[in-house]
Amino acid sequence: MSSAVEHERGIPGFRLRRLLHAARRALGFVLKLGLIGWAALAIHYSNLPWGWLRTTLAVAFTAFAIWALWFANAKGARAAFAVVFLLVLAWWIAIPPSHDRLWREDVAVMPRAFIEGDRVRITGVRDFDYRSATDFMPRYETREVFLSDLSGVDFYISYWMPGPVGHTFVSFVFDNAPPLSVSIEIRPESHEGYAPIASMFKQFELIYVVGSERDVVGVRTNFRDEDVYLFRIDASREFARELFRVYLERINELADRPEFYHLLSNSCTVNIVRYARSAAGSDARPDIRHYLNGLFDSFLYDIGLIDTTLPFGELRRRSWINEKAQAAQDAPDFSERIRYSLPPG
Repeated sequence: MSSAVEHERGIPGFRLRRLLHAARRALGFVLKLGLIGWAALAIHYSNLPWGWLRTTLAVAFTAFAIWALWFANAKGARAAFAVVFLLVLAWWIAIPPSHDRLWREDVAVMPRAFIEGDRVRITGVRDFDYRSATDFMPRYETREVFLSDLSGVDFYISYWMPGPVGHTFVSFVFDNAPPLSVSIEIRPESHEGYAPIASMFKQFELIYVVGSERDVVGVRTNFRDEDVYLFRIDASREFARELFRVYLERINELADRPEFYHLLSNSCTVNIVRYARSAAGSDARPDIRHYLNGLFDSFLYDIGLIDTTLPFGELRRRSWINEKAQAAQDAPDFSERIRYSLPPG
């Protein structure tokens, strides 16, 4: 009787141990797959000049890793995998970003800011004349603005396809000068297009496109067929000016020293959140909508940074600016026309 009771008492503990053992095995399996997948992609997207060689080495590494971690009986197979993985990691870390590539024409010029007290002079401000999304007359200009004239900041979300992911950027609004858009983007070479997975493996450098709204907004609404929403941010002039200073500092840092774009750590919305926190001197908690940035307007609504006097659905409907932008075309008052009847911040 006593033995039976002890046996019954031992069953829950035995089951718990089995469950923990199974969980450890599952976690180990997922971890190994993650290491193999990351290293294979790092090789595939490495700086070797031949695509066939990168693919061949990635496949060879994957085959070796599967053999070493699951099928090898020889002692030291896992140690050999660890050594090879560390070599791949060191190789990947050592790949440097560069300003010296054959850039796509719309990102060929890096902007730079010169700050002299209240006056800010920015070179490399993009103001292209577009005939289509890929056919345009390049034009860069130098803009001069004054920090004391900076009155606010507006926020844009642009969608190239329906879903929870888009592109976000801001415009700085001045009392006595047209708004100035700053869009944090990849800097692709002439033969490249955006690829989300590749962007996490040092495939693209980073650029802050500074431009007129007629260019940065208009190319999206009028030529790329993207849905664009414009929201007025409810923030003080002091916050807008501090945020502008943070952007100017980053623009100059990039002009002096190239960086890689990274989808999760050095991209549009992630950096907007980072700079807003810096300008506000706060440390807001992370939110999944910082990464699913097509939902970022709902995040701004929830924290009260955009107009909350309207239901969110109505605010969003009234913030869609495509029809107004298409009607404005190249009008000199493009920025005023896309803001007509826009809900206030």
